[in-house]
Amino acid sequence: MNVNEIDEFIGAAFILIGSIISVISAYGILRFPDVYSRAHAATKSSTLAVLLTLFGAFLYFLLTDGTVSVRLILGIVFVFITSPTAGHLIIRAAYRSGVEMTETTTVDELKMF
Repeated sequence: MNVNEIDEFIGAAFILIGSIISVISAYGILRFPDVYSRAHAATKSSTLAVLLTLFGAFLYFLLTDGTVSVRLILGIVFVFITSPTAGHLIIRAAYRSGVEMTETTTVDELKMF
């Protein structure tokens, strides 16, 4: 193996790991019982999956071509900031509109005493 093949392998490994985490996230969205846990699966693991995929593409272009893609850097920053914020706001809106939690939920930390 030469250096170029190793660089391609590193980028492909990050993209593959991101794809696997994305499938796990989709399974969590389908499997979890209420909107709160589904939103958790949608934001946390999907954010990690997208970040790993974009980082893998960034490393691939950096190591093989020697180019720095500003679009990929901006995509990473944009997803890192907006996805958790959007998930938090969706969960807050669901809680304030009175969406019920499942019976297995033991503690409601947002409930006023």
